[in-house]
Amino acid sequence: MTKALRAGCHYFAAAFAVGFVLGVLRTLLLVPRVGETAAVLVELPIMLGASWLICGRILRRSPLSPGEAVVTGACAFVLLMIAELSLSVLLAKRTLPAHLALYSETAHLLGLAGQIVFALFPVVRTMLAGHRLEPERSDPRAPPSGR
Repeated sequence: MTKALRAGCHYFAAAFAVGFVLGVLRTLLLVPRVGETAAVLVELPIMLGASWLICGRILRRSPLSPGEAVVTGACAFVLLMIAELSLSVLLAKRTLPAHLALYSETAHLLGLAGQIVFALFPVVRTMLAGHRLEPERSDPRAPPSGR
């Protein structure tokens, strides 16, 4: 569990750093030219690509079981939501209800969808690395159920 939480913290921190830089560039350079939704649509695949690479690097250094991958993604997602809320309240001076109301806008819904995909990357990459999401058996010599 500790390994998964540590991986989640690293995943969040690296992706948040990239996302912060991209978010500043999006806000200052793209939004005035193309609008909020179009700017998010430009940024989102770049951010997801960076997150995919960051996730892969973390998993190469510290391979995870499928269960640990779920914990890693959930940890990173929760930290990301806390950081986003904190920035919204502290920098934009929004209240909690005002921040939550942002999710009724298309650009923010797209961002949330991207954040959910970000949270799933550890599980997807773990599965692609050859691990399957199966319950662990108490006797490793016992054949998997249903086969």
